Amino acid sequence: MSARCKAAVIGGGVIGGGWAARFLLNGWDVAVFDPDPEAARKIGEVLANARRALPSLYDKALPPEGVLTLCATLAEAVAGADWVQESVPERLDIKHKTFAQIQDHAPEAAVIASSTSGFKPSQLQEGAARPAQIIVAHPFNPVYLLPLVEIVGSPASDPAMLQTACDHLTAMGMKPLVVRKEIDAHIADRMLEAVWREGLWLIKDGICTTEELDDCIRYGFGLRWAQMGLFETYRVAGGEAGMKHFMAQFGPALKWPWTKLMDVPEFTDELVDLIAGQSDAQSGHMSIRALEQLRDDNLVGIIRALKATGSGAGGTITEHEARLPDPDPGDLPVTGQRQVPQSWTDYNGHMNEANYLVAASQATDRFMEMIGCDAEYIAAGGSYFTVETHLRYLDEVVQGDSLRITTQVLRGEGKKLHLFHRLFRGDGTLSATVETFLLHVDLTTRKASTPAPGVVQAVQAFAADHAGMARPTGAGRAIT
Repeated sequence: MSARCKAAVIGGGVIGGGWAARFLLNGWDVAVFDPDPEAARKIGEVLANARRALPSLYDKALPPEGVLTLCATLAEAVAGADWVQESVPERLDIKHKTFAQIQDHAPEAAVIASSTSGFKPSQLQEGAARPAQIIVAHPFNPVYLLPLVEIVGSPASDPAMLQTACDHLTAMGMKPLVVRKEIDAHIADRMLEAVWREGLWLIKDGICTTEELDDCIRYGFGLRWAQMGLFETYRVAGGEAGMKHFMAQFGPALKWPWTKLMDVPEFTDELVDLIAGQSDAQSGHMSIRALEQLRDDNLVGIIRALKATGSGAGGTITEHEARLPDPDPGDLPVTGQRQVPQSWTDYNGHMNEANYLVAASQATDRFMEMIGCDAEYIAAGGSYFTVETHLRYLDEVVQGDSLRITTQVLRGEGKKLHLFHRLFRGDGTLSATVETFLLHVDLTTRKASTPAPGVVQAVQAFAADHAGMARPTGAGRAIT
């Protein structure tokens, strides 16, 4: 078994701690040097967040976690390191002093990378014993979740060192972007700086507040940028005629006083051809309709994720959903009515088996609300816990199908609640049944308990209404 790689992190603040977490959770041993007496606590808190979040992105297990060591000296931290990540304050004199100490004690083959957001590598390399060993690896916060790392070298940099850095980062699930020419603030921060400066003017001139400006991003173009970037978004905006049409239509606006940033490149045919050609190379293999569908699928996934926490555009969906009318009940209460999203389907185009249970679980939650076991009731310390479930798959459901769920109470007395959900397609076909048995629990003692009187009465009312109905086909079934 080969030895694990070692990373040394110099500076354990927000960025350094994030680097330590990214390395550790990808199986690297990590040595940290930071003279701050609070460094251990701060890194521990960042690492706790990373352990909670990063594995949630994956459907496979990450490598066994590496060993974290907090070192008393920089020399101890960098000894034997394969990668040294400098994340000290953004002062060139401090960085030069730090690099000199690193190169005194780190292996000559180690990647020495700076997290700097502004300095060029040639500035960092000034006076260094081995300039070619020092590069920029500029990450984005939180480092343990966001994949982008800007890799920047200077004319003095060793191309092999840059490639080694990219290989290591790719192996850790990151996205290294090699910057073609060194430039102050690299690429991403220059974009952010332009938006930031324009934002300052808009707020100073009383056009909007900070919250209103943030709303423009998080409810609008930020959602598109998250999955298409800038130029691919504009390519789609050009319709079937593509990027050239978009630039011909909106290019003249560069001369209009829309922003305070009026130092723009001359809008020549050569510039149009350059950008249109690069856009064709980026996305030309897909039709505009296909790009639109890809965009829409990604937006649905992003907004549904935001909906789970009530954040941004997801909160808007939740609020709108609450205003939508409930479906008309028939003989049985309707506890679910929705369209099947593309995220619920698998490689066959069918609704994935797990999502039948998701739909039924949501129906159970809706029924609990109907009997008064709502969020307020749960916050007060009572809830129903699912004890047993049996699911029968009867007919396929595909993306876009309408799904309607009814719920029948088979038993509702004391602590016990026995439900039978029927899942119907829009054409009335019974697609699945889900039988579920629940017990009421006191959330303080975590033991079965009698529900509050109001809940008991509501359950008994439903049970009485359903008592005369025939026992559903499939109730009480088990795999034999």
